[in-house]
Amino acid sequence: MARVLIVDDDKNIREFIRLVLEEEGYATVESTDGRDALRKIKEHPCDIAVVDVMMPYMDGISLTKEIRDIYNIPIIILTARGQIEDKELAYTAGTDDYLVKPFEAKELIFRIKALLRRYGTGEEEAPVRLGNVLLYQQNYSIKIGSKTVKLPLKEFELLYLLGKNPERVFTREQLIEDIWGLDFEGDNRTVDVHIKRLRERFRQLSVPARIHTVRGVGYSLEVDE
Repeated sequence: MARVLIVDDDKNIREFIRLVLEEEGYATVESTDGRDALRKIKEHPCDIAVVDVMMPYMDGISLTKEIRDIYNIPIIILTARGQIEDKELAYTAGTDDYLVKPFEAKELIFRIKALLRRYGTGEEEAPVRLGNVLLYQQNYSIKIGSKTVKLPLKEFELLYLLGKNPERVFTREQLIEDIWGLDFEGDNRTVDVHIKRLRERFRQLSVPARIHTVRGVGYSLEVDE
């Protein structure tokens, strides 16, 4: 499993992130500031860095620049501030993603997994099977026999989540949170539109599964036997 560098001068934040990551099976390396982090990552190569902005000796923006110059790993910036100027500064420095404190543990995990997939450093998961159809999370594709079909990112993530949890009913709110994230500014109709597209793809590709509408609640997927 991937190793995550956690850089934050707040002991409670570091411990919270470490416990969350260890529950998911990740290895961790902790550091209290930017200068110490550069020493730690040299001794213990990491696959991704989670970096706080405000730290003594070397702040998170400066550390991000240093990491980006030396290592080809994804970086997530953590900050208590959410102004657009701070985001611009972080992305200019080379960060890949940005989370404002306080944040949900679940969202941090989603973002870490997404970045590891993008960089090709995450461990490949076994494909999800829907009858004779295989869903490959690594490249957002589905395979039917010898035919491989690429799906748009959000369509695939929605199908993968439903396919990994057959017959489980997801509310629209759960799907929005899991697929689009807590900061999504659209509405629940986005889910309905993507479900409609998936159903059409099921018909076109003869996928042996059905997405059921649970009236007043949300959606579930059932695989045909």
